[in-house]
Amino acid sequence: MSKLLPTLIGGLLAAQIGMAAPALAEPSVDGEVTKVDESAGKVTVKHGPIAKLDMEPMTMVFRVAQPDMLKTVKPGDKIKFDADRVNGAITITEMKTAK
Repeated sequence: MSKLLPTLIGGLLAAQIGMAAPALAEPSVDGEVTKVDESAGKVTVKHGPIAKLDMEPMTMVFRVAQPDMLKTVKPGDKIKFDADRVNGAITITEMKTAK
Protein backbone atom coordinates (compact mmCIF):
# COMPACT_ATOMS: atom_id res chain seq x y z
CA MET A 1 0.00 0.00 0.00
CA SER A 2 2.85 2.45 0.81
CA LYS A 3 4.23 2.14 -2.76
CA LEU A 4 0.79 2.58 -4.31
CA LEU A 5 0.01 5.88 -2.58
CA PRO A 6 2.81 7.95 -4.23
CA THR A 7 1.82 6.54 -7.63
CA LEU A 8 -1.82 7.51 -7.12
CA ILE A 9 -0.89 11.00 -5.91
CA GLY A 10 1.45 11.50 -8.87
CA GLY A 11 -1.28 10.44 -11.30
CA LEU A 12 -3.81 12.80 -9.74
CA LEU A 13 -1.36 15.71 -9.87
CA ALA A 14 -0.56 15.02 -13.51
CA ALA A 15 -4.26 14.96 -14.36
CA GLN A 16 -4.86 18.26 -12.56
CA ILE A 17 -1.94 19.96 -14.29
CA GLY A 18 -3.24 18.83 -17.68
CA MET A 19 -6.69 20.21 -16.92
CA ALA A 20 -5.39 23.53 -15.57
CA ALA A 21 -3.87 24.61 -18.89
CA PRO A 22 -6.54 24.40 -21.59
CA ALA A 23 -5.49 25.09 -25.16
CA LEU A 24 -6.06 28.65 -26.30
CA ALA A 25 -8.80 28.87 -28.90
CA GLU A 26 -8.25 30.71 -32.16
CA PRO A 27 -10.54 33.63 -32.93
CA SER A 28 -13.68 32.15 -34.45
CA VAL A 29 -15.54 34.83 -36.44
CA ASP A 30 -14.65 35.66 -40.06
CA GLY A 31 -14.84 39.27 -41.11
CA GLU A 32 -13.61 42.00 -43.44
CA VAL A 33 -12.56 45.42 -42.19
CA THR A 34 -14.44 48.21 -43.97
CA LYS A 35 -13.32 51.19 -41.84
CA VAL A 36 -10.85 51.95 -39.04
CA ASP A 37 -11.38 54.89 -36.66
CA GLU A 38 -8.33 54.95 -34.40
CA SER A 39 -9.32 58.17 -32.64
CA ALA A 40 -12.63 56.63 -31.51
CA GLY A 41 -11.14 53.17 -30.84
CA LYS A 42 -13.59 51.56 -33.27
CA VAL A 43 -13.55 49.40 -36.37
CA THR A 44 -16.33 48.63 -38.86
CA VAL A 45 -16.47 44.97 -39.86
CA LYS A 46 -18.58 43.00 -42.33
CA HIS A 47 -18.80 39.75 -40.39
CA GLY A 48 -20.25 36.28 -40.37
CA PRO A 49 -22.50 34.94 -37.61
CA ILE A 50 -21.40 35.44 -34.01
CA ALA A 51 -22.98 32.46 -32.26
CA LYS A 52 -22.20 33.40 -28.67
CA LEU A 53 -23.88 36.80 -29.15
CA ASP A 54 -26.74 35.31 -31.22
CA MET A 55 -25.93 37.69 -34.11
CA GLU A 56 -26.59 37.14 -37.78
CA PRO A 57 -24.06 38.19 -40.45
CA MET A 58 -24.01 41.98 -40.93
CA THR A 59 -21.79 45.03 -41.14
CA MET A 60 -21.39 46.92 -37.87
CA VAL A 61 -19.11 49.12 -35.81
CA PHE A 62 -17.25 47.49 -32.92
CA ARG A 63 -15.22 48.91 -30.09
CA VAL A 64 -11.88 47.19 -29.57
CA ALA A 65 -10.57 45.99 -26.23
CA GLN A 66 -7.06 47.29 -26.96
CA PRO A 67 -6.50 50.39 -29.16
CA ASP A 68 -3.27 48.86 -30.53
CA MET A 69 -5.42 46.29 -32.34
CA LEU A 70 -6.37 49.01 -34.84
CA LYS A 71 -2.75 49.59 -35.88
CA THR A 72 -2.57 46.12 -37.45
CA VAL A 73 -5.57 46.34 -39.81
CA LYS A 74 -6.81 48.48 -42.69
CA PRO A 75 -9.95 48.53 -44.86
CA GLY A 76 -10.12 45.44 -47.06
CA ASP A 77 -8.23 43.19 -44.62
CA LYS A 78 -9.76 39.79 -43.94
CA ILE A 79 -9.74 39.07 -40.21
CA LYS A 80 -10.62 36.43 -37.64
CA PHE A 81 -11.94 37.83 -34.38
CA ASP A 82 -13.84 37.20 -31.18
CA ALA A 83 -16.30 39.63 -29.65
CA ASP A 84 -18.12 39.86 -26.36
CA ARG A 85 -20.14 42.33 -24.31
CA VAL A 86 -17.79 44.55 -22.29
CA ASN A 87 -19.44 47.16 -20.06
CA GLY A 88 -22.60 46.84 -22.16
CA ALA A 89 -20.89 47.40 -25.54
CA ILE A 90 -20.14 44.70 -28.09
CA THR A 91 -16.36 44.73 -28.23
CA ILE A 92 -13.73 42.87 -30.24
CA THR A 93 -11.63 41.13 -27.63
CA GLU A 94 -9.21 39.39 -30.00
CA MET A 95 -8.37 40.00 -33.64
CA LYS A 96 -5.84 38.83 -36.19
CA THR A 97 -5.52 39.06 -39.94
CA ALA A 98 -6.73 35.95 -41.72
CA LYS A 99 -4.54 34.00 -44.11
